[in-house]
Amino acid sequence: MLKNTIATLLLLFVFGALDPAAVTAEERPNIIFIFVDDLGWMDIGCYGNKLAETPHIDKLATAGMRFTDFYAAGAVCSPTRCAVQSGQNQARIGITDFIPGHWRPFERSTTPMVTAALPLDTVTVAESLQKTGYATGYVGKWHLGSGPNFGPAKQGYEFAVEVNGAQRPGSFRVTGRTDLKPNPKQFRTEFEGEMCRQFIRDNKDTPFFLMLSPYHVHIPLSSRSDLVLKYEKKARKLGLEMPHPVYAAMLEEVDNLVGEVVDEVETQGMTNNTMIVFTSDNGGLYRRFDYREHADDTVASQAPLRGEKGTLFEGGIRVPLIVKHPGVVPAGTINSTLSISYDFYPTFVSLAQGVLPANQTIDGVDLLPTLTGQSKKLDRGPLYWHYPHYHHDRPASAIRDGNWKLIQYLDGSKDLELYNLIEDIGEANDLSEQFAGRVADLKNKLAAWQQDVSARMPMLNLSYDPSRAHEWWNRRTSKPVNSDGRKRFPPTELPLK
Repeated sequence: MLKNTIATLLLLFVFGALDPAAVTAEERPNIIFIFVDDLGWMDIGCYGNKLAETPHIDKLATAGMRFTDFYAAGAVCSPTRCAVQSGQNQARIGITDFIPGHWRPFERSTTPMVTAALPLDTVTVAESLQKTGYATGYVGKWHLGSGPNFGPAKQGYEFAVEVNGAQRPGSFRVTGRTDLKPNPKQFRTEFEGEMCRQFIRDNKDTPFFLMLSPYHVHIPLSSRSDLVLKYEKKARKLGLEMPHPVYAAMLEEVDNLVGEVVDEVETQGMTNNTMIVFTSDNGGLYRRFDYREHADDTVASQAPLRGEKGTLFEGGIRVPLIVKHPGVVPAGTINSTLSISYDFYPTFVSLAQGVLPANQTIDGVDLLPTLTGQSKKLDRGPLYWHYPHYHHDRPASAIRDGNWKLIQYLDGSKDLELYNLIEDIGEANDLSEQFAGRVADLKNKLAAWQQDVSARMPMLNLSYDPSRAHEWWNRRTSKPVNSDGRKRFPPTELPLK
């Protein structure tokens, strides 16, 4: 009966037949948003990973809906986090790179400055949900500005626990909550799970929005030694080299964290009245790029996708999305609807039967019609990206319109690449010369959008040093190996120096 009631209420609201003010707290579902750092499209079992074991996440997909064409709004973390909190494409705000940004004074172009924090006058998704009576909680990585004036506690989250640092006991830190101390023997994901459980228990009698943003699976790669050993053995047995066994161990830790949250929801009897959303802030990492001992080790394969985090190829922006809500989202379904990170804002506000901010542009669209199965097509235009920075590729913008994707490089080269993603998901065949008319159409749409959002652009660098071009992502170090020729993975449970 409860399932049918919730589904009916949602559908009534979608079609405008329900007055939000008349909805009682018991009729509005809880929302748990799990936002993993650097998780690639193929990194979990239900998307094709053959090494890492992710049974809890896979169970979410079995009981809910898995998306095939969902995109992160940005190719790195802060831009996508900005899009989630604001409901806007991050180019409008100027958070186009990870905060505080990074610069390559020797490259062909100088890249624009990055807005240093999510502006306080931005109405966040949490603040919109608070207005409908939701309790709001945040656990994990923020990366949208630091210091006493910024952070989740200042921007709509009543329960805010920022967690940063390496995944070892005693090596991570909690920001802003001196009263919350990790157990000296706790790993970071264990502490994050404990904080989520506490928030769920404390708000069992009111609708709540909980955003869990674990620092995992971001580098530095670090995990429990027993899990690393498990995956070294399993990889050898299966003849696999990817993903990196430490990375696979980190994926299992994320899965255990998801299991902890789901278990608490079930313990509190909230399963049928809770939407759980699982996704990533950008594509996965192929190589480490941190110049340390394992700098040229492969972290994870993005195949069949091209590229990785820090690029506008599919490997940098196409990410997993799983949504579970019993009685509302059909179980065991696969959805190929084009959707993107800033769609969460209007979706969550719609689910809470709230109202979007009147004076803030919302670029996202409500996903509820496609989540409930009422519509297979959203009323939306093309998807856009703007990453005017050097990272694992050159500065670029991109547009996806239907099956077609155009990448426009912004380093002064005027290079354009066109791909048909239905026929060529790996972006191996540039069709720009064969389809000049389509290139012109997409380029015009992209230019109009760039102007609309006041996209900040790179400029010609008068100090360009061709001998150092692309130096950052071309650099490698020697690969450490054992005497038997296998890669050497050091113990990860190390004392702090």
